[in-house]
Amino acid sequence: MDTNILLESGTNELEILEFKIADNHYGINVAKIREILLYQPVTPLPNTHPCIEGIFMPRDTMISVINLRKCLNLPENPDTDGLFIITNFNKLNTAFHVDEVLGIHRVSWKDIIKPDSTISADDTAVSTGVIKLQDKLVVILDFEKIVSDINPETGLKVSDMDNYQGRDRSSSPILIAEDSPLLSKLICECLRKAGYTNLIVNNNGQEAWDKLVEMTKNGTVLDDVHLIITDIEMPLMDGHRLTKLVKENDTMKKIPLIIFSSLINEEIRLKGESLGADAQLTKPEIGKLVSAVDELIEEYESGRK
Repeated sequence: MDTNILLESGTNELEILEFKIADNHYGINVAKIREILLYQPVTPLPNTHPCIEGIFMPRDTMISVINLRKCLNLPENPDTDGLFIITNFNKLNTAFHVDEVLGIHRVSWKDIIKPDSTISADDTAVSTGVIKLQDKLVVILDFEKIVSDINPETGLKVSDMDNYQGRDRSSSPILIAEDSPLLSKLICECLRKAGYTNLIVNNNGQEAWDKLVEMTKNGTVLDDVHLIITDIEMPLMDGHRLTKLVKENDTMKKIPLIIFSSLINEEIRLKGESLGADAQLTKPEIGKLVSAVDELIEEYESGRK
């Protein structure tokens, strides 16, 4: 199946690959997918996480295989070999074993419903959203969390921030757009360790944009926000759309903007550059994020003196 579908940048759309496990329908952002392969035998490894089936080597690249049935606590099905969805995010190639791939749908982030706290707690959620397609609900899985739960080293390395403690940068307000409560908490923790305690936290791009528009109407946006950090994948409005709106606004475009996402690869980086992002970093690189924040805020604040 061709997953090399290119969307115009900043339209607030994405492509969802729909797949099945048991009788359940799930989705993944096509931007995370490298390819889809028919099942092939894997080599088990001793003392690995129970959700790891093993490894295989397509084209001399070793890839770990994650059994999504086990991750989602669904019963094993010996009657189907299924497929491997090969993903790339956080600079890591991973194969997810699924039963069946059904197709690709172009949807708007506005149509994706964020699960509330009655469905999933902040630290246990494995879904980033739900979308209704025809007569069924498709659950979009949080693949980054699935991988980081298996191997925490793939997540944000908060220990990288130990060298930044003891500074006071509270006079430099930062606006953040991040839909994952866990990641938002970790990013804020790291920024506070680096001395950035004046943080304006938003759950998605729409919420961030509404605040920026209100500040602009009040004539205070350049004082109230000295830098923007945004994820890409968010319900209602994604980070690329937010970047496009900010950088097309005559006043807001002066504010430096960092895209901080697990999706950053060569193609996504080109999209971000075309929209005017000042820096783009992948999510494990929290130390590099703070270095970029320091550099861009210093440049912004010195330019306003």
